[in-house]
Amino acid sequence: MAAGYLEILRARHAARLLVGTLIGRLPNATAAIAIVLFVRAEGGSYSLAGALAAVYGVANAVGQPVLGRLVDLHGQPRVQLPAVVLSALAMAAFAFTGVEPLPFAYAAVAGAGLFTPPLEGGLRALWPSVLRKEDQVHTAYAMDAIAQEVMFAVGPLLVTLCVSLWSAQAALLVLNVIGVLGALSVVVSPPSRAWRSAPREAHWLGALRSPGLLALLGAFLFVGIALGSITVASVPYADDHGGDVVYGWLMAALGLGALVGGTFYGARRWTGEPARRLQVLVAFLAVCYLPLMLMPGAVAMTLLTVLAGVFLAPAIACAFVLVDRHAPRGTVTEAFSWLVTTFTVGHSVGTGLAGPVVDAGGALWGFAVPGAAGGVSLLVLLATGRVLAASGGGAVVASSSENDPNRAVEPRFSSGDRA
Repeated sequence: MAAGYLEILRARHAARLLVGTLIGRLPNATAAIAIVLFVRAEGGSYSLAGALAAVYGVANAVGQPVLGRLVDLHGQPRVQLPAVVLSALAMAAFAFTGVEPLPFAYAAVAGAGLFTPPLEGGLRALWPSVLRKEDQVHTAYAMDAIAQEVMFAVGPLLVTLCVSLWSAQAALLVLNVIGVLGALSVVVSPPSRAWRSAPREAHWLGALRSPGLLALLGAFLFVGIALGSITVASVPYADDHGGDVVYGWLMAALGLGALVGGTFYGARRWTGEPARRLQVLVAFLAVCYLPLMLMPGAVAMTLLTVLAGVFLAPAIACAFVLVDRHAPRGTVTEAFSWLVTTFTVGHSVGTGLAGPVVDAGGALWGFAVPGAAGGVSLLVLLATGRVLAASGGGAVVASSSENDPNRAVEPRFSSGDRA
């Protein structure tokens, strides 16, 4: 099983790009909890902490596709490096000034979110030029999804470690410095410096003019809603079955399920149409959310939560393949960034939706939301099946320049799916 992953990691620059991207994204992965802990340490209310974290999230959702489009137009280093520096400086300003004056605090966290570099989309744009073989690229997408689960599990632990060793202010500063170093490792690498997007048609909609991409965004908006609702519904369940420790188990179990599912998915060589496979994966994802409504004891509930996460990483990895297929020529980074943004927005909508549902009907109805959202996601994929099965936005294989064989461009594979 590990042979395919090791083959990728042995490819030149692959391990550096993967690790650098994960480290570079730590500030983004930990921003919500770090902001909340810092505001509370400064004497601010939970409402203020939540509002500042929400502003960061909204700004990040706005900035990702915008910066992704700039990367496609101007290359990775010229956009990613200034962006990560500006984001870190904005968060540092927030850390040093605190919550007063309040308008400055909001502006600082908004700036930090807005300028968060689109490293995630950038890495997926780089994989084809680093690995060259289509089956390796698809395995790398799965490995990418797995690594994200590890990062989102480890990130909060690093925040709490920094807070316990130093302070909440130090956590904000240290994690952003680490993030700058990770991003720097990526953008000064030869693949990042050499990468160029394919020529693109001038269009104000950019990647959003692709019907296939819009279908994927619609489906994964509801997958994000499902995940966001689980994080809220788990709170009242945990309150009745052991408190914060049980809540931590449930959240870790969700990530563990995604990790296990993604590992097995990426280790297998897949045949057939990826659009059809995504429908099957999302169907299983929706079905596995339903047993959460049983709400058994803490141990059994933890196992059910593992099951609920198993098909998440495979679905995301399969979606990456389809994003690459349907992104209009010259918009691949922007397209991946739109998927990240949509998923993030969906997660936020899910947390907001589940709150009133839980207030009205308790944890049981809260756990009904992810199953319903997963079902809607499947319906979107079924309704747009023909669009997703189409060849997409003019994919071509273009791995080098005639005048410079070392110049990486945006390789695009044909519609055949072999991984």
